[in-house]
Amino acid sequence: MFVDKATIKVKAGNGGNGAVAFHREKYVAAGGPDGGDGGRGGSVILQTDPNMSTLMDFRYKRKYVAENGTDGSGKRCSGKDGEDLIIKVPNGTLVRDRETGAIIKDMSGSEPFVLARGGSGGWGNKHFATPTRQAPRFAKSGLAGEEREVTLELKLLADVGLVGFPNVGKSTLLSVVSKAHPKIANYHFTTLYPNLGVVYAGEGASFVMADIPGIIEGASEGAGLGHDFLRHIDRCRLIIHVVDVSGSEGRDPISDYEAINAELENYSPELASRPQIVAANKCDIVSDEEALKAFREYIAEKDVPLYEISAAAHTGVRELIQAASDMLKCLPPVTVYEPEYVEKIPETFSPEDLQIRQCDDVWILEGPWLEKLVRNVNFSDYESRMFFDRMLRNSGVYDRLEELGINEGDTVSIFDLEFEYAR
Repeated sequence: MFVDKATIKVKAGNGGNGAVAFHREKYVAAGGPDGGDGGRGGSVILQTDPNMSTLMDFRYKRKYVAENGTDGSGKRCSGKDGEDLIIKVPNGTLVRDRETGAIIKDMSGSEPFVLARGGSGGWGNKHFATPTRQAPRFAKSGLAGEEREVTLELKLLADVGLVGFPNVGKSTLLSVVSKAHPKIANYHFTTLYPNLGVVYAGEGASFVMADIPGIIEGASEGAGLGHDFLRHIDRCRLIIHVVDVSGSEGRDPISDYEAINAELENYSPELASRPQIVAANKCDIVSDEEALKAFREYIAEKDVPLYEISAAAHTGVRELIQAASDMLKCLPPVTVYEPEYVEKIPETFSPEDLQIRQCDDVWILEGPWLEKLVRNVNFSDYESRMFFDRMLRNSGVYDRLEELGINEGDTVSIFDLEFEYAR
């Protein structure tokens, strides 16, 4: 199954916590703090894989989590870094922010991209020793890894795109000029997903051609399959517009040509302005010579190159491919989209964001600033508890509690901690 759009969540690993430890060795008095640092969390990295052509792998697995860093330990031993998680995607995948739709990265090369960075490891207590604080009983916690929700959108990397109504011979043409083997049958919508083929036009001259299925009138609004696959023409430098001029299905070539161009215009005016070559296909079974003559005159007025071919009989195909190759030499390279995403500045939490709720004689304190403070305090150590008390007092938390009417002896609840309030 061809899947060209998927939404996934990625979470980088958290950094390991720093260790609180002290050096103990025979004949070495007061060895001092030797707690090691926590390891760095693993990052989530995107890497293109030339063997992938669909986002099918992301249809069922939607969440990707990298490994956390391990905690530090005694003897100044740092924790192990978390292993990076490498996610492989097809070449040509656009990575968009799920919320804003802005492009984060265009995966159209071989360079890996770090989508979510792992959190840094926390410092062990060896970093906090000073002449006046020779036995610090606290360490820093590791930082959380980045978390993102993104949309992956595949836009095929092709130089030439084949467009036209169903059953006009696009797949047959692709099979004739390349080694691709698309399904070919005499009914509409035989091709259900884009096919790619490499076309060799001569010594040192080759290009990638894509057969885009399902474009009919109303495709830009969701009719047929074109709504799903019009995006795959976005990168094409040249469009070969295949038109059935045989009259075998009672269709008017001019009307078909105008209808497809109107859908391209509705989807993207920039796409409709791309250089085109018209391939008048099935010329070997033309039933209405007057209609073909009228079509020739119409295309001549549009000043668009016209090649009369029969893909099934291999007639005129070489001239068409040579013309496409010559035009590509003068056209800019395949589009690579520039990032539009603006990196969010990490939130800086402050005591002002603290939430205080009263339930009878219990005062509940919550907030990111307080959570981070609690994580970095060792409550079994007297000096650390005094540091925690000073931080609450200096940040104005006690003043706010007084203003709200806290009484001596009331219970203050901070996450898993509870203590009696005393003035």
